[in-house]
Amino acid sequence: MLVKAEKRYSSSGSGYPNISLSTPLPGIPKPVFASVDGQEKYETKITTLENGLKIASQNKFGQFCTVGILINSGSRHEAKYPSGIAQFLEKLAFSSTAQYGSKDEILLTLEKHGGICDCQTSRDTTMYAVSAEVKGLDTVVSLLSDAVLQPRLLDEEIEMTKMAVRFELEDLNMRPDPEPLLTEMIHAAAYRGNTVGLPRFCPADNVDKLDKTVLHSYLRNYYRPERMVLAGVGIEHEQLVDSARKYLLDAKPVWGTSPAANVDLSVAQYTGGIVKMEKDMSDVSLGPTPIPELTHIMIGLESCSFLEDDFIPFAVLNMMMGGGGSFSAGGPGKGMFTRLYLNVLNRHHWMYNATSYHHSYEDSGLLCIHASADPRQVREMVEIITREFIQMGGSAGEMELERAKTQLKSMLMMNLESRPVIFEDVGRQVLSTGKRKLPHELCHLISSVTASDIKKVTTKMLRSKPAVAALGDLTELPSYEHIQAALSSKDGRLPRIYRLFR
Repeated sequence: MLVKAEKRYSSSGSGYPNISLSTPLPGIPKPVFASVDGQEKYETKITTLENGLKIASQNKFGQFCTVGILINSGSRHEAKYPSGIAQFLEKLAFSSTAQYGSKDEILLTLEKHGGICDCQTSRDTTMYAVSAEVKGLDTVVSLLSDAVLQPRLLDEEIEMTKMAVRFELEDLNMRPDPEPLLTEMIHAAAYRGNTVGLPRFCPADNVDKLDKTVLHSYLRNYYRPERMVLAGVGIEHEQLVDSARKYLLDAKPVWGTSPAANVDLSVAQYTGGIVKMEKDMSDVSLGPTPIPELTHIMIGLESCSFLEDDFIPFAVLNMMMGGGGSFSAGGPGKGMFTRLYLNVLNRHHWMYNATSYHHSYEDSGLLCIHASADPRQVREMVEIITREFIQMGGSAGEMELERAKTQLKSMLMMNLESRPVIFEDVGRQVLSTGKRKLPHELCHLISSVTASDIKKVTTKMLRSKPAVAALGDLTELPSYEHIQAALSSKDGRLPRIYRLFR
């Protein structure tokens, strides 16, 4: 091997000349190198059809795609209807339609393309989604159009759904994890009787009130093309648009095409307040190692909508508070250095849980802390939470702020590795704003959050009335007025009460 200063030559014996490794070999085809041609290939492409339906897609390498229809419809839109429609529609999704005689037929059709289907409803969005091979895109869009716009809603399907809903309601009250129930209660307290405060789960009294007529009346107003987005990940945009034109442009819904008459456009009104549920939690989990009896408290304050600039600082603040259960919060990467772990779970061994949550909607939001402890220590637990809320208004340390921002960015990027998560992100953003912020834009916004931004949003948040949800043995629970006074004080302490007899 001969090596020169500026060029390297290779020789394999006397039969071949010395050839420079930097020049192409004679007679060999020109190599094609992979290149990065900017963001063009991975930007979200959006098209709006003549009937108002938006189509959004994001290409992604792989032979499978996730495609679905997101609809601006959820439990917040049920003001003029009996509550519980969204839960019913979720259970009825992908049942018999005009083309398919039963759910089994739908599943068999999807199986040919290695596909699965799912429907999820939240307070503001309903999502019908299918993951399948890219080759089956045409079948998938046809099936989605049928499932969303032409369900048969047979009497026996509605009866089965009523049974499933009753079972879910029973399960909700019996499960050891009270988080779904508390989230329901804190929304009812924060937005009393309006929009996102309306029940997400069907009240037991309404189960028998819901029938095909009520469902059709609701669907006629909310399942309209201008309130929908067809989102796809892992497919070519033009292919998706072609399929949409074929199956969704002139599709006639089974409930008719009369104009919408009763669409609820009300804006969320934050009221604050308290919702209590006295409940014997001593036998929630029996067995060889039963969970001890706990009282659960959730305290929340109004944050902001996800359309506002303050949304990103609130997301960083939520990450900075962190927390978790007493057994899960301290693992690596799980928030060992978050405030609720350092200041609460580390110092007060009797606290079983302290977790921060941030719920955000298009017109309001709620930042809350959930805590649980022995019923005898509820007063002390409430004071610990109110003090944490007040301390949010202090200045954030440089290190904890950087750590929270890094954690938020890594969580965002790791979640967006998964195709169904990208699908939901594309769909939800396009449904609410008509466009999509790409991950690198969000990371830039997160990086530019400062300690003064955190202080500004916290000061504004602390001016709102608290929303409180309490579940379990509430003998020691302070009054709502005392909790409000603590959140208005400088140190977050509850007003002292003096008792003559303990």
